[in-house]
Amino acid sequence: MSTRRNFLKNTALAGMGMALIPEIARAAVKENADSQNITLKKDAVILFQGDSITDGGRKREAEICNTIDMLGLGYPLFTAASLLEKHAGKQLKIYNRGVSGNKVFQLRERWDADTLAFTPDVLSILIGVNDYWHTLSENYSGTLEVYENDLHNLLQYTKDKLPNAQLVICEPFILKGGSAIDEEKWLPMFDAYRSAAKKLATEFQAIFVPFQSAFDEAMKHAPATYWSADGVHPGLPGRQLMAEVWLKTVMG
Repeated sequence: MSTRRNFLKNTALAGMGMALIPEIARAAVKENADSQNITLKKDAVILFQGDSITDGGRKREAEICNTIDMLGLGYPLFTAASLLEKHAGKQLKIYNRGVSGNKVFQLRERWDADTLAFTPDVLSILIGVNDYWHTLSENYSGTLEVYENDLHNLLQYTKDKLPNAQLVICEPFILKGGSAIDEEKWLPMFDAYRSAAKKLATEFQAIFVPFQSAFDEAMKHAPATYWSADGVHPGLPGRQLMAEVWLKTVMG
C-alpha cells in the first residue's frame, strides 16, 4: 500500500509540475522583461553552444541538423521541436555543439570549427557553471575575472566574425537542494558569475534568458530534485522548463 501511495504521490507531483511549466516560464520572463526578440528568416541556422547541459548526450559524429543525434536529449531538443513545429514553413536548420565539461576557454579553442563554420543566424550560448564548479571539484584555478574576460573576448570575436548573428546569452544556474550544491561553497560567489553573464548580454545587445529566475520560481511548486537531481543538470521537467523559458524570452 505504501508503494502505491508513493507512486500516486509522485505521479501527481509530475502532473502538477508539467502543467505549471508554461506559467512558471511566463513569470520568469515577465520579471526579466526585454523588448528584444529574434527574427527568423527562411532557412535560418540556429546553433546551441555550451557545456553538458546543452550537450545532452548528443552524438559527436552527427552532421544532419534537426535530428536527435545532432540535438541530444537536453533542452535544445525540446526547444528545437517547438521551433520546427511552429515555423515549419521557414525550414529552420538547428544544430547543437555543446560539449560536456566545457568552460569558456574551451569553447574558444573549438569556436572556429564548432560555431563560425556554421555561420549561425541565431547563436545561443549557455556557459559558466563549470567555470565556477571546477574550482571546487577539478583543481581549476579560474576566477570570476577570468570567466568574464574570456566570455567578453569570445563574444567580441564572434561579433567581429559574424556581425549579423543574433546572440542569445543564457543565464548559468544552480538549484539549491541538489546533491552537488553545497550552498556554503557555491553562494554567494556563483551569483557573481550569473551577473557577469547578464552584464555581457547587455553590452553585446544579446537576448538574456533568465534560467535562474525560472528555476527559483519552479522550486516554489516542487523541490529541487524534481527539476534537477544534482542541482546542475536538469531532468525531464527541468529541460522542458528551460525550453519554455528560452522560447518565451527569445521568440516572445
